[in-house]
Amino acid sequence: MDYVKHNRKAWNSYVDKKNRWTIPVTEQEISNAKNGKWEVVLTPKKAVPLYWFPNLKNVKLLGLASGGGQQGPILAAAGADVTIFDNSDNQLSQDQTISNQFGLNIKTVQGDMRDLSVFADESFDVIFNPCSVSFVDELSKVWKECYRVLKQGGVLMTGFANPLMYLIDEKTLKLTYKQPFSEIEQLPKEDLQKLIDDNEALLFGHSLETLIGEQLKAGFMLTDLFEDDWGGNEVFDHYFPGFIATRAIKK
Repeated sequence: MDYVKHNRKAWNSYVDKKNRWTIPVTEQEISNAKNGKWEVVLTPKKAVPLYWFPNLKNVKLLGLASGGGQQGPILAAAGADVTIFDNSDNQLSQDQTISNQFGLNIKTVQGDMRDLSVFADESFDVIFNPCSVSFVDELSKVWKECYRVLKQGGVLMTGFANPLMYLIDEKTLKLTYKQPFSEIEQLPKEDLQKLIDDNEALLFGHSLETLIGEQLKAGFMLTDLFEDDWGGNEVFDHYFPGFIATRAIKK
């Protein structure tokens, strides 16, 4: 199946349903960011350390699969020249609306994160990629494209799910699925069909070798990481941190 098309439709519907990751930031948050008081997330709860960022004034920043009017407007209000690239046109419209409303410097581009050919080599100083790689099956293409469009010394920040999240059945807490995980390939047909019928985005679970090792193979140098969870609201929070965020630079 064309999962990219399906996931675009799913995320467009999430905007209509007011999913938590589609709710734009407030006027107060924009005002705070313009005054130097801001934070953004790559994972559900923990703010990205400010020392991960360069001085954002006039920095060219790509919000990769970062639509929804959340991180992009904050980073733009803090001084960055922001481009948001996302599969969902409804998510992009959230950023464009906020940009127009508050006079921010945000451009929006729709596309598949595995193909950034719309951008020239060395176009950006920073790539900010909140949890989204679980919606694509081939990460090596993503990391190679990120490396290509970043300037020398540029920074890639990305968040992703701990691989264990996709291998353990959440209801039984038994090791159930194989790595790499694909809902399309591994779920029982009736369960997969229900996700499709309910217009839920389809997920892929990647190995640490793919999530981090492929970044290194693309040419990045890892400089920092942290772990996060849902804030104690999900079953896995009681056993292990379900998310990881990494910072890497283009050598």
